[in-house]
Amino acid sequence: MIPDDDPSRALTVATPGDPATPFVSLVGNTYAMLITGEQTNGQYCLIEMRVPDGGGPPPHRHDFEEMFTVLEGELEFTFRGEKHLVRAGSTVNIPANAPHNFRNVSGAPARMLCMCTPAGQDEYFLRIGTPVTGWDAPAPRLTADEQAAQRARAADLAATYRSEFL
Repeated sequence: MIPDDDPSRALTVATPGDPATPFVSLVGNTYAMLITGEQTNGQYCLIEMRVPDGGGPPPHRHDFEEMFTVLEGELEFTFRGEKHLVRAGSTVNIPANAPHNFRNVSGAPARMLCMCTPAGQDEYFLRIGTPVTGWDAPAPRLTADEQAAQRARAADLAATYRSEFL
């Protein structure tokens, strides 16, 4: 039986340039929280990621599904130790608990959408990243102490957000 509609939940439209979209800089990448877990009752979140050449997170794993659709450029995904070159137009699904990471090795910027289900990764990024004003904002130049503090915050909060760095 399908439950009744919940009229307290609203339609969400992610519009390019919406000033309410939160942006963060993290490991040299810029992430926009297009649709948050708060908006989906925790079901999923959708994050647009802009990854400069050489950018990408360290190897990690988490207990939720993660799907990437490459919109522009190409990225190298490492999944369980095996490298896969993924180009614009392709979609990658990372099963829960599998070790993975991605790196932009193309020589040009890349852009992709990341959907996590259930949500939570959006909150994690907002708690550990450095807020920026939008796509054109330069990545903040963090001091060595600020970088160390950001890494420590990421490590301290990883278990809370069901993630593990490898």
